[in-house]
Amino acid sequence: MLQPRLPFLARALPRFAPIQLPIRSFATAATPAPSIAKAESQSSTIRTYKPRTPGVRHLRRPINDHLWKGRAHLPLTYPKRGHGKGGRNVFGRITVRHRGGGHKRRIRIVDFVRNRPGPHLVERIEYDPGRSAHIALLTEKATGEKSYIVAADGLRAGDVVHSYRSGIPQDLLNSMGGTVDPGILAAKTAFRGNCLPMHMIPVGTQVFCVGSAAKRGAVFCRSAGTYATVVNKDEETRADGVKVVTGKYVEVRLQSGEVRKVSKQACATIGVASNIHHQYRQLGKAGRSRWLNIRPTVRGLAMNKVDHPHGGGRGKSKSNRHPVTPWGRPTKSGYKTRRKRNINKWVTVPRPRNHGVQRKKKTG
Repeated sequence: MLQPRLPFLARALPRFAPIQLPIRSFATAATPAPSIAKAESQSSTIRTYKPRTPGVRHLRRPINDHLWKGRAHLPLTYPKRGHGKGGRNVFGRITVRHRGGGHKRRIRIVDFVRNRPGPHLVERIEYDPGRSAHIALLTEKATGEKSYIVAADGLRAGDVVHSYRSGIPQDLLNSMGGTVDPGILAAKTAFRGNCLPMHMIPVGTQVFCVGSAAKRGAVFCRSAGTYATVVNKDEETRADGVKVVTGKYVEVRLQSGEVRKVSKQACATIGVASNIHHQYRQLGKAGRSRWLNIRPTVRGLAMNKVDHPHGGGRGKSKSNRHPVTPWGRPTKSGYKTRRKRNINKWVTVPRPRNHGVQRKKKTG
């Protein structure tokens, strides 16, 4: 299917004449859609294929030629087996629908805590079947120990990343004259791929793999292309002009527009999560979804009455009732599902919701 393609031979050519023909590759880089061009100024970010078969006619893939072509580092993986592949819990009951089958895969053990200080060399950038973002294999220069982290966009093999969760190194402190200057500290530490506590990150910086509490791992912004922005650190300026973080929490704005508080000792990685064009991919055929462990989604209208409240009847009938889930819970018509008590105290500004009403464009 992915064979090189030869150009068409003209009939006017001699029958046995030796011909030197250029070889055209099967895959070509296509000009992205306007929405893609708005997000990224590059003209070749999505790869398309010549329609040799119906399955590749609509296939679109982000160009990630820098990824490692071999196997994963096996000591940091374990096989995924059992009921978990089919969306089952420990009792064997389906808790997540539309899961099952799929290609054999191994779980990568990713370090979301990043407590080990010192320089770490990026050996390679790898594909991870368990997440949308790419991962980076690190080697600690002091001990040679290897670990996986979620790769930042633009991180490549040969780069060096650091973690400052356990404190500021003594040599870095000496270079600042023995006192901590937030401006100089940020200029020496806030680089792509470095892991810092939230109180060391300047306001306005884009971060990903954001933690919520001290001594815990990252929980927010771990998918491909996601990031958060530091918006407030509760700083006070001293008499000598140095800003000091006085509060216990730092506020970050997520991509949904929600602003929430996290501990100032929580971790965050500088940059944006890798594989930023993941949202523009097109699988091209149903079989590719099955390879990814995704089973079909059947409409309730197409089922029998015993399987869904919308099923049964002659013709296209909804059983004369409002839209509901397979278990009879209303899904539309303004049915409220959000709790009124014990709301999330960590959310400072909730994400904007339009409640089904089309948002009006601001004019002027």
